[in-house]
Parts: sequence; structure tokens; C-alpha cells
Amino acid sequence: MGTNLAGKTLLITGASRGIGKAIALRAARDGANIAVAAKTHRKHPVLPGTIHSAVEEITAAGGQGLAIRLDVRDEESIENAVSETVSHFGGLDILVNNASAIMLNGTLDLPVKRYDLMFDTNVRGTYLMSRASIPWLLKAPNPHVLNLAPPLNMNPKWFKDHVAYTMAKYGMSMCVLGMAEEFRRKGIAFNALWPRTVIATAALNIFEGRFNPDHCRTEEIMADAAHAILRQDARLCTGHFFLDEDVLRGTGVTDFEKYSVKPGAPLLKDLFLDG
Repeated sequence: MGTNLAGKTLLITGASRGIGKAIALRAARDGANIAVAAKTHRKHPVLPGTIHSAVEEITAAGGQGLAIRLDVRDEESIENAVSETVSHFGGLDILVNNASAIMLNGTLDLPVKRYDLMFDTNVRGTYLMSRASIPWLLKAPNPHVLNLAPPLNMNPKWFKDHVAYTMAKYGMSMCVLGMAEEFRRKGIAFNALWPRTVIATAALNIFEGRFNPDHCRTEEIMADAAHAILRQDARLCTGHFFLDEDVLRGTGVTDFEKYSVKPGAPLLKDLFLDG
């Protein structure tokens, strides 16, 4: 395991806020270079943060930041984001496919526009971001792709209430499954990371009280778990579907209360996890 991510270049989609930004800030504390690639370049009416404010925080944390306006639904925007990252920092070591769209509606209640948004962002966006990054990752000494995606769980329970969202997230998971094998001999690691509990991000606001933040963990647990994965030897650590808590237990962490929004409160288990 490498000691840290100093000097590594990360391209993180959806990094203007939430888990993506938390992963960026954790890498920044090591002195990493981070391309913040997201849609929000002006202040959003509801959600906090822009690509520019994220870069300011990255710089303050000790990293080098680059703000890139990216729409992962647009092929040209993707190609530009990758080439801008490479030309600015001189290469690419790590891609984090964090950008994602969610709507937990049943089949008859899901607008077609939301179906398209989830598939264009989660599946197509992840696939095309990976595809555009691979030629540069092949030149890196320890290249990683990390998708924020769940383990593939075929229990019908996880399909019946929101089949479209489940298919879209599992599309990201299948990119890990397939690309890990496709590029195993070339030395690029493809892994998935998913939280054991619901994470308290601004995205919870769209569920109008369905998830109480007091029963969630903070983004920092995902950031610390991602940091641990991205320091692994890419040739020895690929094709895994990691849960944040398990990763950190493997590094010796025993106190998880520090990640709780409200220490001592019972925690909500995240989607797609049985038992």
C-alpha cells in the first residue's frame, strides 16, 4: 500500500459537493492534484457548492485543484474534461465515477425524463468517462478507477419499488465487473465502493423526510474508505465491491461513532444490502 496520494492526479465527477468533494478533500490533504468535474459552475438555488468553491477548499487543504464544467451525459464534454485534466496536470492516475442521478419511483410513477437522466448519468456517463480515461490510465504507475456503486444483489426486493434506479446503479457496478477483467492484465484497477449506511448529503433533501440525517453517517467515512482503496497496488486490488465500513475495519479502524451525524443514534442501512 502506498503511504499517500501525494502528487497523484485524480479526476472526480460530481465533486462540487457531497461524497465526491469529501473524496477530493481527503486526497488534497496528501497534496494530490484534483480535477473537480461537475455541472455546477454557478451557485445552485438549493444545493451547496460549485466547482470553483470546491477548488478553493482543495487548495486550502493542501492540494492543487482544477475546476472543469462537465456534463457526463455529453460525449464531447467528457473528452474535454479528460484532456483538460491531462494537459493541466501532465497525466491521470485515478478516475472516480461519483456523478449519479436518483429517483426512487415505481414504473408507472417515474417520468421518462428521469429514467433517461439516470441511465445517461449513471450508466452511460460512467462507461464513457472510463473509456475516455483508460488510454491515460494505461500510462500511470498505479492506475485506479473507483465507481460509487453497490454490490450486485439480485434479491427482487431491491428491484420492486424502483426498478429503473436499481438497473441504473447496477449498470455502474457492471462496468466494474467487466472492466476489471478486461484490463486486469494491463494493470488498471476497477473497484466499487458503497456505504453500509445512508450518508447525510444534500441529496437527502429530495426525499422530503424519508431519511432522517440523524440516523446517517457523514461523507467522511466514504472519503476515508476511498483513500484506503486508492492507495492499494492496482494489480492486486481489482474487481472488488467494497463497503466503506469493511474497508476501514481492514485498516484497523474500530471507532465508527466519529462518522455518525448524531453519535449513539441508530443507523439506517443503505439500499441493496441484505441482512
